[in-house]
Amino acid sequence: MTIKHVGFTRALSAFRGALALTAVAACSSDHAPPDVGEPAPGLDPAGAASLIGPAEIWKERVSDLPIYRNRRYSPEERAADLVSRMTLAEKASQMISSRAPAIPALGIPAYGWWNEAAHGVAREQVNDRGNPPNTINTTSYPVDLSLGSTWNPELMYREARMISDEAREVFSDNKLNLNFYAPTINLARDPRWGRNDEAFSEDPVLTAAISAQFVNGMEGKDQRGRLLVDSGGYLKVNTTLKHYAANNSEFNRRNGTSDMDERTLREYYTAQFRDVIRAARPASIMSAYNRVNGVPVAASIQLKEVLARSTFGFRGFFTSDCDAIREIQSGHRWQPPGYPHPLDAYERHAFAAVAGEDLNCNWGYHDSYSYANTLVEAVAREIPTPTGTFNENDVDPLVTRLFAARIRLGEFDDDARVPWVTRARARVPQGTWTNSDDNGAITQTPERLAMAREVGAEAIVLLKNSETRRKDGSTGTLLPLRVPASGAFRLAVIGTYANPAEVFLGGYSSDQGPAGHANTVSGYSGVRAAVQAINPAAVVDFYPGVTPGTLTEVDAASVAAAADYDAVVVYVGTDERHSREDVDRRTLDLPGAQAELIRQVAAQNPSTIVYMETVGQMEVGGFEPDVAALLWSSYNGQRKGEALADVLLGAQNPSGRLPFTWYTNLSDLPPIDDYAIRPTEGSRGRTYMYFEGPVTYPFGHGLSYTRFEYSDLQTDQQEVDANGTLRVSVSVSNAGSVAGQEVVQLYVSTPDAPAALERPRKRLRAFQKIALGPQESRTVRFDLRIADLAFFDEAQGRYTVDAGTYGVQIARSAADQDVAQQALVTVTGALRAVPAVVTAKPQIVGDHDLGIQQRVFFPVGAEIDPQLTVSLSDETLHGYITKGASGPLPEGMRVSFESNRPRVVSVDGDGAIRTIAPGVATVTASVEYRGVTAKVDFVIYVRST
Repeated sequence: MTIKHVGFTRALSAFRGALALTAVAACSSDHAPPDVGEPAPGLDPAGAASLIGPAEIWKERVSDLPIYRNRRYSPEERAADLVSRMTLAEKASQMISSRAPAIPALGIPAYGWWNEAAHGVAREQVNDRGNPPNTINTTSYPVDLSLGSTWNPELMYREARMISDEAREVFSDNKLNLNFYAPTINLARDPRWGRNDEAFSEDPVLTAAISAQFVNGMEGKDQRGRLLVDSGGYLKVNTTLKHYAANNSEFNRRNGTSDMDERTLREYYTAQFRDVIRAARPASIMSAYNRVNGVPVAASIQLKEVLARSTFGFRGFFTSDCDAIREIQSGHRWQPPGYPHPLDAYERHAFAAVAGEDLNCNWGYHDSYSYANTLVEAVAREIPTPTGTFNENDVDPLVTRLFAARIRLGEFDDDARVPWVTRARARVPQGTWTNSDDNGAITQTPERLAMAREVGAEAIVLLKNSETRRKDGSTGTLLPLRVPASGAFRLAVIGTYANPAEVFLGGYSSDQGPAGHANTVSGYSGVRAAVQAINPAAVVDFYPGVTPGTLTEVDAASVAAAADYDAVVVYVGTDERHSREDVDRRTLDLPGAQAELIRQVAAQNPSTIVYMETVGQMEVGGFEPDVAALLWSSYNGQRKGEALADVLLGAQNPSGRLPFTWYTNLSDLPPIDDYAIRPTEGSRGRTYMYFEGPVTYPFGHGLSYTRFEYSDLQTDQQEVDANGTLRVSVSVSNAGSVAGQEVVQLYVSTPDAPAALERPRKRLRAFQKIALGPQESRTVRFDLRIADLAFFDEAQGRYTVDAGTYGVQIARSAADQDVAQQALVTVTGALRAVPAVVTAKPQIVGDHDLGIQQRVFFPVGAEIDPQLTVSLSDETLHGYITKGASGPLPEGMRVSFESNRPRVVSVDGDGAIRTIAPGVATVTASVEYRGVTAKVDFVIYVRST
């Protein structure tokens, strides 16, 4: 059954024109106002206090504002009020990315949801149809994999703040289109994956630590995920975690299935999503194209509603990948179990909606169907879905979440009250920035370009720096490169990637016009400028090395010239021709003749340094023995040449560490579409945690120009309970003569675990990056929650902690030979599960058989069934889970409810929730169990008819 409210909606139409910019007193007459001075639920107290002061109440009297424009209500309450004023067709129109059209009568402008900022502001969706155009002359930072190589979440946070500042400066009216499809947090589990440069790491812990700070920095939060005090209670932008989940092979990414057991799904492919949700509360998540265990993610209730929302606690909105809903039909040709036929265009959208796909990214691989032109018909057809007959109530929570996200950004409030708007306009006057080279690259400020340089330098990994006989006959390491302050010095930079016609910045990069190019520093120009800054008489020459463009042949003249220089830097790389979205790598060899170039140059000049700027791991066995110094980074941003020079010349002591395993033999890996992680009879496993074959460089590897020593590893307990915390400390010393940064890595092993349990060799559980001067020492401390060492037990459907011996390793990398200090501790007991996440899907008592899963809108006089789901800390679910799959709450668990507006929604002494009068209220459900309380707020909008 579908309850229609067309009469109520149309009765408001007379007021709509005035609502665009001004308040209409009559619109609030049907709603009980909040109490005077009541802060908006969901806002930080500091933010709420800043919204309306006593001196300005005359400007915004509660009685003069419709709820959706009244800042005394929460974003969720305001969104519900706004959606209540829409027809079903208008609701559906707002659930597409390219673009959601304006509704002038409600003051809703057109909104482009699909925008990009993976490593700098790159695209703004200003098209009504089509993909978003690239931005021109916005700052381009190193790609994600380079950020992962820094092992520095604080650096990521500072960069992300700059990216979102620039977004506010250049995007429409400083307040529209502020949802970004970034960061990519899929794990770099296979070096052949075409988008490894978009990943941060192969490891969930490292990925979550860095990407959470991307979210916090972008969204205007502190590093603990709380809104900044000076935010005014508003988010700066929205971020989108992608691609959820297990989408790591390009050749079949749109129509393939990623099959795995539940343990692998929980412990590996979704663990980083869980941890970022808990650390940063991201605004949105993008569901992937692929199927997981046969079910398209875009239609997966289990992945989105049960796992992400009910188990992990995600409170934002889901967007599809573009066009993942289309691929349910076109790519997967999916026929749900028990369904009479594969889904058609209307059914696919209904199934996506009931699975919690709030936003339809509706371009890319598009056809003529989207949410906008299917949902009305889908409701009329009464399509059967796993949650019941598809109806308008299924649409309401989705579009309400979308508008709550826009309201949190300040779009519907006075611009003068939104700090992110006023600050952006103070930096770049409103309307002066244009998306063309005429903007003069004014937002590529010295501070942002300096940040690109800082990140680039910290991202470079020194893979090798061996003692060797140099060109001048002396013995020692080649790096840092020794440039005399005066006199003769000759350096050759060889390799077409060092001095290209246009610097490659990686995928999802902005375009650089002449003004932007003037701020871009290639490898050769950066090295030449730095060397000549030390010695103006130095000669720094460039040679192409291989055939420009094709890379197919070694340039003999370049090789012959190498012998005449004091040192040579051979600069090799990859670009979008070799891997990208939709294209995996078939080989890890350097493209073309670049490996042969290295061999020939090294034979001419023993002082040969190799720098690889690539999508990821490369095959180095053919030339690594011939060179004494080897550096690597992924695509390293707009100031890559300065960053390289800083490391080559010692201005920056290299501190990058590999965020992935550098495999020796590609043949040791299973096929790229095999999503198993643990070894099997036909596979040696994946990642440093499980791989059983040889590696060239281990996860976490990276050298320095100084030497760090570890001593005095201490644990505060030798025996610790499964619910306890182990405090670990170790002394770290810089034993060298130059300052440097060390990444202190803490791994945990289970040396006595039975082989049948298939436990990893070790797991990274914590790390810290510290800076130490020459001969300086510092004690580094970690708090290690034993609960974080749990494994998912499929038989029991929950996380459990193994009792027994654990090894706590302080190490320079994941390799056993790089363990510097180790302590053994004994873990006893079992996890004591307590409430972690509570979710609600409210409906009317008695509606269970009407095909209604949940509601936002209720009539007066209804009794509310909150349909609570409680996720305990061991990730077991209790109460309502999905339609027809519910169970009792644990014995002894106590539940209570409280309404913030009892005149609208009341809670009686027995806990019964009832709608009393038209208006909107937030009900808080509190769940107490074993001394721990978890809460959830849910909005009840009560209609007058």
